[in-house]
Amino acid sequence: MTIRTRTQTRVSQHRKQHIAERANKLSPSGIRKFFDLLSGMEGVISLGVGEPDFPTPWHIREAAIESIEKGQTMYTSNSGTPELRKELARHLMSYYGVDYDPTSEILITVGVSEALDLAMRAILDPGDEVIHPDPSFVAYNSSIILAEGIPVAIPTYEKTNFEISASDIEKCVTRNKTRAILLGYPSNPTGAVMSRQKLVNIAELAQRRNLTVISDEIYAKLVYGMEHTCFAALPGMKDHTILLGGFSKAYAMTGWRVGYAAAPKEIIAAMTKIHQYTMMCASTMGQVAALEALRGDQDCVKEMVEDYNRRRLVIVKGLCDIGLSCFEPKGAFYAFPSIRCTGMSSEEFAERLLAEEKVAVVPGSAFGDCGEGYVRCCYATALEDIEEALKRMKRFVNKYRKA
Repeated sequence: MTIRTRTQTRVSQHRKQHIAERANKLSPSGIRKFFDLLSGMEGVISLGVGEPDFPTPWHIREAAIESIEKGQTMYTSNSGTPELRKELARHLMSYYGVDYDPTSEILITVGVSEALDLAMRAILDPGDEVIHPDPSFVAYNSSIILAEGIPVAIPTYEKTNFEISASDIEKCVTRNKTRAILLGYPSNPTGAVMSRQKLVNIAELAQRRNLTVISDEIYAKLVYGMEHTCFAALPGMKDHTILLGGFSKAYAMTGWRVGYAAAPKEIIAAMTKIHQYTMMCASTMGQVAALEALRGDQDCVKEMVEDYNRRRLVIVKGLCDIGLSCFEPKGAFYAFPSIRCTGMSSEEFAERLLAEEKVAVVPGSAFGDCGEGYVRCCYATALEDIEEALKRMKRFVNKYRKA
């Protein structure tokens, strides 16, 4: 071995030793992996990244443009503009009947992803356990690890509508270790929506065991044929809940990166301290856009939801018709079909479908162990693209279907 080679080896080992253990524990995002794979490929139909194909409604964009033209480009308060926090408080009271003080119980964040990260770091000490459903959004497990907590995944299944039950949660509660329950309904990736009664049962458990519930409700407005239940609005739960929400999905504002957390003032104060040293504040023009989204005509949301519902019906029927049995999603904009008839793993199915038919889906295994045997198909894309994707998937499934 040459001197240079030995030096390179020592440098490589030195660098490896300086990677934090919590970073080594993280897996790369399974969603972004397939997003990166399809970049540069021509003719790909993407059912991968969960992003509306609608542009942000014009009146929202116009409000932001006007704010820029007026030179409103400075920092805002760490907590967010008073106007946006007041409007959010009004919105949450009007829609769900839960009353938040905009001056001390609401924090504007850089997307819901930051709100989730802040919530974990604000309430967890090293070794604290957080219970969450499996499958669930890819960031849940990682956000717990980054806060030096311990994720405790509870399996959910298609036969029980991918819902998590209070009895299953209680079996996993550990004295002096379990700190919180993390819920995300409507669900990414399954599209499941929890019934009010099952949420009430979880609420009663949380109060009895003095647990905090972190409720990610980013898809609250995207529900089909039933009503969304705001967890914080359940009896006695405002003081036990960190409510997370945002504007990305319902208002087609993914790139604006504006979210929020609503919680008891002690928790918001702790989250705000961390926020001050990391993000400082959400963008000024993004907050102006979010304010207009709440104040403006809500018909744009209704129209998008109606369009998503049409696509939902088409993709679920289409997947079932080609032999991929599919749970009927009641919220969000994802279908989660089983691909077990092909005998492939989720990752193999997604990779080969992309290579052979140029259709991008996300392996269910990216969302947890119970996602294996499924793939996530986002139907927030044009109906004609969904129909063409189904034709390509039919060819693929017919080619590899096991007898």
